[in-house]
Amino acid sequence: QVQLVESGGGLVQPGGSLRLSCAASGSIFSISDLGWYRQAPGKQRELVAFLTTDGNTNYADSVKGRFTISRDNAKNTVYLQMNTLKPEDTAVYYCYLRHRASRYVSWQAYWGQGTQVTVSS
Repeated sequence: QVQLVESGGGLVQPGGSLRLSCAASGSIFSISDLGWYRQAPGKQRELVAFLTTDGNTNYADSVKGRFTISRDNAKNTVYLQMNTLKPEDTAVYYCYLRHRASRYVSWQAYWGQGTQVTVSS
């Protein structure tokens, strides 16, 4: 079983920066794909950034050039550096981890509890 605990959310002014962290328990972190999703009030949860075990990244168009996902396998932690924040970035941000032992079995997926990010003046 994997537990994910996010931190680093808060209130920030437009144009500011925040760094979210997500610490994972267990021993599969280094062999797992990782992601950050967000959900704004009244909207569906959406992908923000994704990072595979071999280093490939994928970003939502709305955050490209502003957000960066990274991982520290020694600390079992994934980060989301958010720069030039906009009011439309306001949402609950969720950490995501997925793992499978081989391509012949299903993915195991885990979510964090979420951390609130509010961008407002």
